Amino acid sequence: MDTKRQIAILGSTGSIGTQALEVIRDNPERFSVEVLTANRNSKLLIEQALEFKPNAVVIAEEQKYNEVFDALDSNGIKVYAGEDAISQIVEMDEIDLVLAAIVGYAGLKSTLAAINANKQIALANKETLVVAGDLITSLARENGVNIYPVDSEHSAIFQCLVGEHQNPIEKIYLTASGGPFRGKDSDYLKSVKKEEALKHPNWDMGAKITIDSATLMNKGLEVIEARWLFNLKADQIDVIVHPQSIVHSIVQFQDGSMKAQMGLPDMKLPIQYALGYPERIKSDFKRFDFADYAQLTFEKPDTKTFRNLALAFKALEKGGNLSCILNAANEVAVDAFLKDQIGFLAIPDTIERVMDDATFVNNPTYDDYVTSDSEARELAGNLIKHIA
Repeated sequence: MDTKRQIAILGSTGSIGTQALEVIRDNPERFSVEVLTANRNSKLLIEQALEFKPNAVVIAEEQKYNEVFDALDSNGIKVYAGEDAISQIVEMDEIDLVLAAIVGYAGLKSTLAAINANKQIALANKETLVVAGDLITSLARENGVNIYPVDSEHSAIFQCLVGEHQNPIEKIYLTASGGPFRGKDSDYLKSVKKEEALKHPNWDMGAKITIDSATLMNKGLEVIEARWLFNLKADQIDVIVHPQSIVHSIVQFQDGSMKAQMGLPDMKLPIQYALGYPERIKSDFKRFDFADYAQLTFEKPDTKTFRNLALAFKALEKGGNLSCILNAANEVAVDAFLKDQIGFLAIPDTIERVMDDATFVNNPTYDDYVTSDSEARELAGNLIKHIA
């Protein structure tokens, strides 16, 4: 790489954002930070900005603007506040690549803005494609924007497809760890608490994604994301539970051959691959040793107990705005579970009810997505009030 790649990290204080900064810290000759944004964690945003010296930062929570400004202005770092500022900042000419790492629906608007500004995207926000996959992918094609997946499973598929552009995909297999409740039945799940659900066996992630992993919704969202990233039909996507999380995903080609990408579970590897593509940058990440694993096992997911995965496939197959409705209801239900307002099994119950009751739109526009998200959140909130 002749010149440093200028990176904007949207969501720099979250799990993906902080790990991306570790990658950048280890490769100062390749990357520099142009923009950092955070929702409300002003303290960490200030620490990051003082270390990496970006051109500008944005704090979404406007009440914290003065705190951030006072800490950074004397260092020549521009400070902005508000959610709209995040969408505006990605238009800066100096930015080469935008790492979209804001969790949930909140990341959609800024990702659209980055694509409209012709910025290359490293996508860690799966909800962007879940909510508006048709809109995002068509806009990216029109603007000549590449989307590099950061999710470990989609990065694995992407890596398996390098050099295979002329060979059609027959099927892909997204692997799932099974989460902390693999093998448990509905009776067990009735009484689980958030503390148990937050103990993921293999990955270190934020609270929302960890709960999604426990309900298998994370895998459901990844199924929908894969449909758009790799232009697949629902019946070309399968999920297999792989408790060791060593095989990150598999591509099967029309001759029956299969390619898998493997490695120890470490999000820094797919982050680095996306930031540095097409180069594989040398790293000191811990290496996988076959001797440490007596066996690698695979099994079918239990979609009767963990219904969210089946609901995601239903949304994908019906199309329209149903994935947007699914995502909004899930975000509200997970938040309620984390606040001890509902039980674990009420999460899929809430989502299914909202999917049945919300207004279906077959060919949604951006405005339809905004309306659908709002309606689904209101429906989910009302359901939860009656449960709580």
